[in-house]
Amino acid sequence: MKVIFLGTGEAFDERYPNHSHLVLSENTALMLDCGDSAVRQLWKYTQDHSLVDALYITHRHSDHLFGIPALLGRMLEEERKKDLAIICSEQVKADIERLCQHAYFGIDSYGFKINFIMAEDGKEIQFNDLKLSFAKTGHTAYNLAIRIDDLPRGKAGGNKVVCYSGDGPFDEGTEKIYKNADILMHECYMFDQRIKGHVAAVDVFEMAKRQNVKCLALAHFKRAFNDETRKKVKEAIPSTGLKIILPNPLEEYTA
Repeated sequence: MKVIFLGTGEAFDERYPNHSHLVLSENTALMLDCGDSAVRQLWKYTQDHSLVDALYITHRHSDHLFGIPALLGRMLEEERKKDLAIICSEQVKADIERLCQHAYFGIDSYGFKINFIMAEDGKEIQFNDLKLSFAKTGHTAYNLAIRIDDLPRGKAGGNKVVCYSGDGPFDEGTEKIYKNADILMHECYMFDQRIKGHVAAVDVFEMAKRQNVKCLALAHFKRAFNDETRKKVKEAIPSTGLKIILPNPLEEYTA
């Protein structure tokens, strides 16, 4: 599987677009979160309005879903015909429907079918060649981290696993879905200071070791301390014994 790091920033950072990623398997393109600046990153990456098969939204905060009206509007403008799946919680589904109605009042059809698929804590979903698993984090809004197992038929080397935290601290249930991940994209607000609803880098390091994460991609640093936190993480990498990357927007990684 390939990951394109569309955005690696938090809600208000003018230098780094909103935390969002595009996961490409053999048969599926899955976009993870869609903030207002992240959607523009997708357009920079591809002009193919039919590339994305499914959109997964972790939670209801604006930097994770306010790009959806623009995404759907662009697809309408480009005359997309292919169905689009939106995977999210029941709460987020209602938010998306209200948001789209408010953003472009009067548009009641995009010219293609939108299929909502409900995600729940502890639930597993089969979507094309992917198995998707979800676990609740400790964010200030209800947030579901996701595990993506690539299950290609007849392909040597076994399946690959990509995980994404959205926002929020992990617990025993969240750690379980991160186990043996080939890459875990995890939010990291500060280096060692613990802010309510977010995670410190030092805690992610320890969790990644416990769960045998093969590559840890850290992003979503607090804007005011972005450069400082990145520097501290880079200095700490040799002592962690982990493979840790701090991806820039539109960089790619192959699991």
